[in-house]
Amino acid sequence: MIFSTTETVPGHEVTAILGVVTGNVVQSKHIGRDIMAGLKTIIGGELKGYTEMFNEARSQAMARLEADATALGADAVVGIRFTTSAIMDGSCELLAFGTAVTLQPLQ
Repeated sequence: MIFSTTETVPGHEVTAILGVVTGNVVQSKHIGRDIMAGLKTIIGGELKGYTEMFNEARSQAMARLEADATALGADAVVGIRFTTSAIMDGSCELLAFGTAVTLQPLQ
């Protein structure tokens, strides 16, 4: 499966647009991460626990996006975008979305 944030894939022609595909994850905070983040705000710097949590969420969202595209018979997903939103206090959603397509190599 090819993933692209652009609308095209170099060296390939889009032969069919199969539809919009998505993958999302809703993550909640971990009390241990909150305590460490609170301490970190005193001295400043990266909140590594949250960075790790967000990276895990992005990986899960991409795996779900790929499963959605595979179910449609796609070779690639183009125009991939990411968005986040607060669901409720202490949790947020990461959504990955794009367009599932089939490709053919250019001659």
